[in-house]
Amino acid sequence: MRNSSAAGFTGKWRTIVCVAGGLLFLAQTASAQIPADSDAEQVRRGEYLARAGNCMGCHTARGGEPYAGGRKLNTPFGEFITSNITPDNETGIGRWSGEDFWQALHHGKSKDGRYLYPAFPYTEYTKVTRPDADAIFAYLRSLPPVAQTNPPHKIRPPYDNQTLLFLWRKWYFKEGVYQPDKSKSDEWNRGNYLVQGLGHCNACHTPRNVWGASQDDKLSGSKIVGTYWYAPSLISPLEAGVGEWPIEDIVELLSTGINSHAVTSGPMATIVRQSLQYLSNEDMRSIAVYLQSLGEKQDQAQAPRKARKMPEQVRQYLALGEAVYEKHCQDCHGKSGEGTPKMYPPLAGNRNVTMNPPLNTIRSVLYGGYPPATAGNPRPYGMPPYQHFIRDIEIGQVVSYIRNAWGNVGSLVSPEDVDNSRGNEF
Repeated sequence: MRNSSAAGFTGKWRTIVCVAGGLLFLAQTASAQIPADSDAEQVRRGEYLARAGNCMGCHTARGGEPYAGGRKLNTPFGEFITSNITPDNETGIGRWSGEDFWQALHHGKSKDGRYLYPAFPYTEYTKVTRPDADAIFAYLRSLPPVAQTNPPHKIRPPYDNQTLLFLWRKWYFKEGVYQPDKSKSDEWNRGNYLVQGLGHCNACHTPRNVWGASQDDKLSGSKIVGTYWYAPSLISPLEAGVGEWPIEDIVELLSTGINSHAVTSGPMATIVRQSLQYLSNEDMRSIAVYLQSLGEKQDQAQAPRKARKMPEQVRQYLALGEAVYEKHCQDCHGKSGEGTPKMYPPLAGNRNVTMNPPLNTIRSVLYGGYPPATAGNPRPYGMPPYQHFIRDIEIGQVVSYIRNAWGNVGSLVSPEDVDNSRGNEF
């Protein structure tokens, strides 16, 4: 009986242990599953935020592995080579911690404490919140590691100097996470955060001083450093200000690359294709609300320019441009420059055509181009390059003509202007 009782007790104990073990296993499984789901969600959010910041656009060389770096960025201070940000231990950020990544994004310092050059736009990324930075880092850590050693920067003296960079940071770098403006709506603040922080729009759209520092954060337009493109003002209605546009039109242009009266080209078309088209409807609307609030109304801008009286020599120059237009441009853009909605942009009243400098229009004629292929415009209509068909003087004449026809008013373009607009395509 004692043995039987002992056996019964042992059996009951084993049952209790098995049940407890099973419950412990379930508890461990559940506790392991919670962070896994949380981590997966963080990675998904990080992928979205990396798209919003167009990280792959800079950290991927043409034809190269995504995020493995190696892309060349030409500046007045030398040639910068983007880094490998895949999780490779030896050549990427595999040995980085979340704190190391935050130090780079927010403080502009590498893992080893060196000051980073602002070719990496930490001057804007400093506004990114820590949770968003951690999510981006989690996404980058989830990528396949790519073993790729990229060449070093080629920075011209005296700019290759950490002491000089220290002084630059003291004068021009304002560190700090974005602080919402409580007098504005949540939607406006979200748009501001995306435009001024993660989207780093003023890296292109803000004038820079001789030291390469942004002169303000007003997005007032600037020639893009290291390129032959001009990023127009997002304030002035004479350039790319959208203060008088409906929100829906702004959203359509930024998410598809084209709407009934405008089209993106050059570097901006690339941004739409690689980044903006993937943003949520809510974020796109927030950006549109913010940009609309920046844009001046027509009566706030300078008065519309009046057509000037032209000397005979100028009229003859424009007449030659009209002949070039009729031969090469009229079939698509129309006899009166009216264009075809959402196919070929109108030239009459087109701010991109008349703004100064005329760089973007000249390059469009030289190199042609397409709006970006996007989900909202999967088969864009494009324009062929004309530099192989017509001479520089004819390009100068036709650009001058469209800048001064159908009520447009703009400066004349010379063959020298055309030649000076050449350079590597974006």
